[in-house]
Amino acid sequence: MIILNLDVMLAKRKMRSNELAERIGLTQANLSILKTGKAKAIRLTTLDAICRELECTPGDILEYRNDENA
Repeated sequence: MIILNLDVMLAKRKMRSNELAERIGLTQANLSILKTGKAKAIRLTTLDAICRELECTPGDILEYRNDENA
């Protein structure tokens, strides 16, 4: 299972989700879907924009967990 740690990075950067959504041109609703882990996919351009604004790498946001250990 892939986990998105977007809320962790937002907290580390002291940025609100609505500010990030505005900066990357995403609706707050779509960003919320990413944050809650309900998204089935993420565009590479969206991931690129998130990493650019949060000054991080995809590995800081994406985490793999074995389903058997969940």
